[in-house]
Amino acid sequence: MKKRVCIDASLALTWLLPSQQNEAANTLRQKWDEQGTELITAPLFHAEVTSVLREQVYFERLLPEEGDEAFSIYLDTGIRSINDPDVPQKAWELAREFNLPRTYDMQYLAVAELEDCEFWTNDKRLVNSLQGRVSRIRWVGGYKGRERTQ
Repeated sequence: MKKRVCIDASLALTWLLPSQQNEAANTLRQKWDEQGTELITAPLFHAEVTSVLREQVYFERLLPEEGDEAFSIYLDTGIRSINDPDVPQKAWELAREFNLPRTYDMQYLAVAELEDCEFWTNDKRLVNSLQGRVSRIRWVGGYKGRERTQ
């Protein structure tokens, strides 16, 4: 069976935005590519990524050509949304369990829970808020190139 990991928009944006480039994220992506790991995500991922890319161009943090290039790369990533009808319910339950005000981040965790895989993020705040309570969450900033990915 093909290995799978769930990623969120914060991680994908480290691959797409020059200002966010991160050696650990790039190394992790290369490892996943070499292993044939399938990248999955929550449906809201696509709206988040494209909105941030467009915002970067609008506020002139990226030149229009850079935005177009990043958008094109995004389209070619092959990251698959898991459109399981149980995702919103699971995200609601997780937000309630962890006493969080919103369900956005919990949608990614819900996908990881439902698909029984790791959830990788570049959102240190999220990782800190769940520290010690969710074993499947991984922060790209803590990746040293030696961890085993599921």
